[in-house]
Parts: sequence; structure tokens; C-alpha cells
Amino acid sequence: MRVSGHNVLAILVAALAMYLIEFLIFAVAISPAQFMAMSGMSAEQGAAIGLSRMPLGPLMPILAAIGLSLAIKWRGAQGVHLGAGAGAATGLILALLLGFSSRMYGYVYGPHTEAYLLIDLGRYLVTYGVAGAILGAWK
Repeated sequence: MRVSGHNVLAILVAALAMYLIEFLIFAVAISPAQFMAMSGMSAEQGAAIGLSRMPLGPLMPILAAIGLSLAIKWRGAQGVHLGAGAGAATGLILALLLGFSSRMYGYVYGPHTEAYLLIDLGRYLVTYGVAGAILGAWK
């Protein structure tokens, strides 16, 4: 199914891939204690928030996949040959220039550590690259 020229199934699969990669990074590879130490969150802050915001979790990769789909389509409108490689390249560019740069605020003006910043950079590069490849390949 397409909406305004965008493959909705491809967007959902790309968002799911992003969500699963983020789960592997932040729920499997990094312990809650490590995450809290790197992000600057105290145990009290974590307890106060609890799981109340978790239902919003799928929203971020869905919005990111929609944005990637738009950017890949725009590149196609400019005559750039599309495919998995071009989609991945678009994802990597957006990961660095938009995703990661916006997350730097937590380090520059907040409590995030250098380790968290590097993990976030890796997360953005992998998730946006994979999602871009999916969207670029899935015509």
C-alpha cells in the first residue's frame, strides 16, 4: 500500500528494524545501571518516571522511518539512482546531521557522558543506515 508515493509496509518494516536494534543496544547490551550512569539519570528519577513513557517508544522510529522515506524520495526526485546503497547513504547522512546532532544537546548542556554520546552516535548510524537500506531497496 502506498500513501503519497511512500510504501507504508516498507516504512513499518524500517521502523521495526530500528526499534529492534535499539532494544538490543539499550535493553540487552547495556544494563540499566550502565544506562543510568551514562545518561546522568539517578535511581530516583528513573523510579519517578517508571514505565509511564514506554508506550511512546514506537513513535520515534516510526517518525524517523517516515522522514527517511521522504528524504529518499526527494533524492529520487533529483535523479539519484535509488537502491539499498543510496538508501543507506541517505540514512547515514541524516543520522549524523540530524539525529546525532540533536542528541548532542544532552551532552553539551546536560548530564550525558562521552560514553553515552558515542553509543548514541553508533545507534544512529546503525539504525538510520539499516532503515535507509530497507526503504531504498523496497520500491
